[in-house]
Amino acid sequence: MTFPASEQVRDQDTVQDTMQVTVQVKELIKGLDQEMDRQEIQSKLGLSNRDNFRLNYLKPALEQGFIEMTIPEKPNSSLQKYRLTILGEQLKNKL
Repeated sequence: MTFPASEQVRDQDTVQDTMQVTVQVKELIKGLDQEMDRQEIQSKLGLSNRDNFRLNYLKPALEQGFIEMTIPEKPNSSLQKYRLTILGEQLKNKL
């Protein structure tokens, strides 16, 4: 059975995209099961260094579109929380 070329390309892109996701981002995605603030996520993952968490977990997950801010117009708000996007949900289901 052969598949249309466009379907094969989509499948390959998805696999390649998944392979480029860091271990840290995958851990964050697995741990995020509801809207959570930075401290809650960091605590759930057992991480104590805020800078390491932001640089290696939070920022890449946001940039790759796996998570989003609940208050994007105020990224530094003390009420800021994060949630999975549809893309993040799809990746979480594959992990």
